[in-house]
Amino acid sequence: MEQATTAAATSQDALNAVLGDAMPSQGCWSDEHYLWLTDRTRRLIELTDGRVEVLPMPTERHQIILLFLYRLFYAHLQPPRDGVVVTSGLRMRVREGKFREPDLLLLRDRSDPRRRDRFWLGADLVVEIVSPDDPARDLVVKRADYAEASIPEYWIVDPANETVAVLTLAGNLYVEHGVFALGDTVTSPLLDGVAVDVEALFDESESGRPAQ
Repeated sequence: MEQATTAAATSQDALNAVLGDAMPSQGCWSDEHYLWLTDRTRRLIELTDGRVEVLPMPTERHQIILLFLYRLFYAHLQPPRDGVVVTSGLRMRVREGKFREPDLLLLRDRSDPRRRDRFWLGADLVVEIVSPDDPARDLVVKRADYAEASIPEYWIVDPANETVAVLTLAGNLYVEHGVFALGDTVTSPLLDGVAVDVEALFDESESGRPAQ
């Protein structure tokens, strides 16, 4: 009787070695490599000139703040307006060699040619919620990135200080429209009629929170 043969399974270490050989090293990642990787993972990953950065997973508070703003912008963009707003996980190409995954992206016209299914080529407004692991990423680095992408308005939401900074593009740099704290109402030069109660924004993210 002929006996069936069983192929030896490849060990995890051997598989990791193959994958390591196939993937480019830091500094050598192309747009195509980055898109291939991020098509196959749910992790938040960004690309800057050949180098990839794996971002931290969001906290519950981060997500509640994000959804609060998403609902507000979504309501604002309903007919007769015809815009679109999406949350993090959608890639945005700043330029060749640089991709970001903002917490929130908005276009005032859903037929805008920058809107693509796989990734956007820009936005009218982006929001970042400052991550405690590296505040400078959102406060400094991405401020320069989004100005480079010519995004008209950038909101920086800082849970640690409970502030919202609204930046508007003037030439190649952002200037402050305002830094709004508890008791203030956030306004937007770009989106007429949008108003965000700062206290409500941060209170919702704290309500019902269990003790740490």
